Amino acid sequence: RIVEVVKTPVIEEDGTVSGILGIFTDITERKIAEAKLRAFTTKLEKSNRELQDFAYIASHDLQEPLRKIVVFGERLRNRCIDKLTDDEKFYLDRMHEAGRRMQTLINDLLTFSRVTTQAHPFVPINLKNVIREVLIDLEMRIEQTKGKIEVGDMPVIEADQLQIRQLFQNLIGNSLKFHKLDVPPVINITSRILSSAQLNKPGDTEWCEIIVKDNGIGFDPKYAERVFQMFFRLHNRTTYEGTGMGLAICKKIVERHNGEISAESTPGVGTTFRILLPVKQERDEGENTQ
Repeated sequence: RIVEVVKTPVIEEDGTVSGILGIFTDITERKIAEAKLRAFTTKLEKSNRELQDFAYIASHDLQEPLRKIVVFGERLRNRCIDKLTDDEKFYLDRMHEAGRRMQTLINDLLTFSRVTTQAHPFVPINLKNVIREVLIDLEMRIEQTKGKIEVGDMPVIEADQLQIRQLFQNLIGNSLKFHKLDVPPVINITSRILSSAQLNKPGDTEWCEIIVKDNGIGFDPKYAERVFQMFFRLHNRTTYEGTGMGLAICKKIVERHNGEISAESTPGVGTTFRILLPVKQERDEGENTQ
């Protein structure tokens, strides 16, 4: 049996110690439960790593044969276009389109798995600079949609710069995609520093709250949690392209940074994404900061 002993001195009125009071507690069951929990946690972590490795390897190995299917399909169409019937052209176009969709899906799966398999150390990064780089990458889409992006003051936080860039690219790209017909998208990005006490959280961690708000088509609030699931789509591919992986990648990035992400939306009004990230990462979380 495992026994926990707590000893307390017995002090008389004159301040002398007349004895020791000992309390003995049998904690065998608690220790057994803790050992089982540790073993289960270790097993679960191992299973998660194996699943992530499998997703990465499977996606990576699928790329080359799929690339050949798409390339040879294009060659076949270019060389035989004059000899093909309308039905044959249709079938070839469908095959090519399906191949392209599969390539996009595989790339998204790779991005999802790389959040943990190819992570970089947390270092101080300027969020304003990161967003500026993202807006340069999205310049063509912003011009095509006549979009307007307003960015407020942004702090410096400890993070993986490439992943935070992916986070903003997905969120801003999402707002540009789901804008209302004939209404230019307007996206507001703001931030503020909050204490753990302000968020009713334990500890003394400082948090960076980031708000990404748009005036897009919005969605039913009942889907506010499901939109972060892998492959979840609210619209069919003919209306809005995509694989349903963008927000799932965002959630995985935020969780890797020990943060939180949530969404609020109203149909026809727009969507607001709220991200909470620690200003400084804990040194004992298995991540190296520099």
